[in-house]
Amino acid sequence: MPDAAFQPRIVAFFCNWCTYTAADLAGVSRFKYAPNVRVVRLMCSGRVDPQFILSAFSQGADGVLIGGCHIGDCHYSEGNLKTLRRFQMLRRLLRGLGIDERRLRLEWISAAEGDKVRVIVNEMTEQLRALGPLGLPGRFEEWDREAGRTEAEAAGSEAREEAAHA
Repeated sequence: MPDAAFQPRIVAFFCNWCTYTAADLAGVSRFKYAPNVRVVRLMCSGRVDPQFILSAFSQGADGVLIGGCHIGDCHYSEGNLKTLRRFQMLRRLLRGLGIDERRLRLEWISAAEGDKVRVIVNEMTEQLRALGPLGLPGRFEEWDREAGRTEAEAAGSEAREEAAHA
């Protein structure tokens, strides 16, 4: 049973021209949605580097939302097509890491769809609440313990690797 007190942390990467503008419209229109999302504004969803997603998860995000212009309406011609390819690759990567694919979501939202932002953020918040915390930073420590490495051993091996490359 999901913990009703758990408040998932969502990092959202929104394209400037459509999804970010829709989020602004949602605010101006006073649409109520969960306060669990932190928005990172990018000029184009095609600028979302896969490392941004992995970094968000490794730093404690329970879910990541990517929002871009509808297919065919990208202000940079094909940025959202690049995003779609990266999204599909990221889902496979997350699956391989044992992370539920539902923690990463891609949505096409035009500037006029402020209500869609509200619906999606609320849906994702409830879905993540049902999944529970990802706890990825804690998992790194757990994986090291399972591998028989302590933090000191892990830090020592990193220092040795850096010295070897110097």
